[in-house]
Amino acid sequence: MKFQAMLKILFTLLKKRRSSAAELAAACGVSERSIHRYLEELIVSGVPIDIIRGRNGGIFLPDTYKLPENFFTKEEYAAAVNALGALSEQMRDDAVKSALEKLLSQQKADRRDMTLTGRVIVDGGTWGDAYDFSDKLKVLEDAAEDDECLDLLYIDREGKESRRTIEPHLLVYKQNIWYVYAWCRKRSDFRLFKVARIKSARKTGEIFARREIDRAHLPLKFNFENAELTDVKFSVQKKALPDVEEWLGIDNIRVEGENITAEATLPGGEVLFSKILAFGDGIKVLSPESLAKEVKRRAEKLAALY
Repeated sequence: MKFQAMLKILFTLLKKRRSSAAELAAACGVSERSIHRYLEELIVSGVPIDIIRGRNGGIFLPDTYKLPENFFTKEEYAAAVNALGALSEQMRDDAVKSALEKLLSQQKADRRDMTLTGRVIVDGGTWGDAYDFSDKLKVLEDAAEDDECLDLLYIDREGKESRRTIEPHLLVYKQNIWYVYAWCRKRSDFRLFKVARIKSARKTGEIFARREIDRAHLPLKFNFENAELTDVKFSVQKKALPDVEEWLGIDNIRVEGENITAEATLPGGEVLFSKILAFGDGIKVLSPESLAKEVKRRAEKLAALY
């Protein structure tokens, strides 16, 4: 009975995304106290159920949550849907119909790891990504496209968690990082939210009126607003040339026989140090001398760990 009730709770939330303890208790034939106990067990097992107290509260499942990839194989999933579909036609049973609807609500779409805008396709997934990030990005994209408010759980750089209601206007891809540019009702202003720091996102069903955005003044220099620009010259190994070309652009590369150099004006700071060290022995800082010395110091510190 316990596990049947837990599965019913899970599938109900997957279908509706929002419910109450009273509704779930009535559906499962148990007490509200039991429902809260089952919810705690689901949360511990990794299901990101969100319980909000108060007038507009309830029990929520983020739109970014899907059944785990290995819950069904594609063959098992297709077989289950086909079997339930045939059974539903023959029996006209409400329970069978409900089970079929729940499975169809979780139908796996091949496009969920892609963001498609006009004639540009961007793969939003990352190496080793179990589609969590891609699903999150798809929810944000759909909400921005449909002018639908989102309820976010957001974690800042200090690790503080906060709940925000946002009006997503644009998705921003900057320095290999995804952001959503949205009107934050908590701050009464536009903010850039890093997608990787969004713990969960749920569509509220509320449609917002789009606000005017001056695209010429979008805060797209936010990574380097306070960074000092530095003229840098590198010696480049042939094996690293393709990656350096993608980083600095082919116009900044000079090839003279066996010697390859690259010159560019770059923002300093941790981002630059990390990027240089990531190339290993593929590049060498020729100037400025202060940058070369700091890279050497950091490389020696790193080597001392091994």
